[in-house]
Amino acid sequence: MSNPNITLSIASAQNITDPPVRTKIGRISEWYSSGSAGCNSFWREAALVVPSVLLVLYLGFQARRNLKKLSHRKSHVMIAYYALLWFSALLNLAWSLLQGWQCEPGKTIAWNLLSLFTECGMLSLEISIVAFLLQENYAGGLEALAHTFLVSGSFVAVDILVQAIFIFGFGVPLFVNTDGTHLGKWSILFIHTLALTAVYCYILFVHYSKWRDKLPPRPSFYNYAVVMFIINVMGLFASGLAGIGFGLGLWLYNFVTICRHSLYLPFLYVTFLADFFQEEDWLLDNAYYSEMKDAGFFDTEWD
Repeated sequence: MSNPNITLSIASAQNITDPPVRTKIGRISEWYSSGSAGCNSFWREAALVVPSVLLVLYLGFQARRNLKKLSHRKSHVMIAYYALLWFSALLNLAWSLLQGWQCEPGKTIAWNLLSLFTECGMLSLEISIVAFLLQENYAGGLEALAHTFLVSGSFVAVDILVQAIFIFGFGVPLFVNTDGTHLGKWSILFIHTLALTAVYCYILFVHYSKWRDKLPPRPSFYNYAVVMFIINVMGLFASGLAGIGFGLGLWLYNFVTICRHSLYLPFLYVTFLADFFQEEDWLLDNAYYSEMKDAGFFDTEWD
């Protein structure tokens, strides 16, 4: 007859040595586990650093030509976006190069501040672009610029303030990858991503509704909105899964983070600024006129 104590001891040993499937997936998903100081892997850092360096180099090589174009056309909106793009690109490069700070106890405050400033720059660009898309015309004067950045600046200020309160007041590790089980972190990120997802969903709804003439008639703008909607849905899904402890969510959120910090700024440049800097004035004016005419902006002139 078998000894029940031996059976129980074997079962206990199996429970201890064999972690749950969810834990195994979580370990696989931690890209940063094989890097220096057990923080970031080489490939994760490379995926962040290389695109950031290439973007800054490209902007640097094109800076003289772009500044001449900005000076010639005197577009206040484009000047503001170009300056903000440079600010965000440099901060994002620093953020990518200094990934190791999040693993050093003495660098925690510096890392959180750098992450907040980087998030502020990128979010300012994103929200101001959204505010531009929700305008009813292509207004490019100081009044339109002030209105756009007043709206976007208010949202960004509130969002960054809330994040700072949770980070420094309640100790929530929003920007630290080494803590993937903090429920408060994923709750805040879920709400943040949900708000952005709702905004892009609204833009797409308006575009495909009878009110589409209230939005700028630029197909590339809606391609941008579609891509950002998909990315935010992925982030929403990832933060929800990570919040309930499923490792796939952590893996997916890291993937979304890498995409955001390595590809968002180049994608924004190609969508909103590249045509402005590359096209000749008369070609750009004709292209804008044709697109606006096709959208019915000048139908009232014939009434």
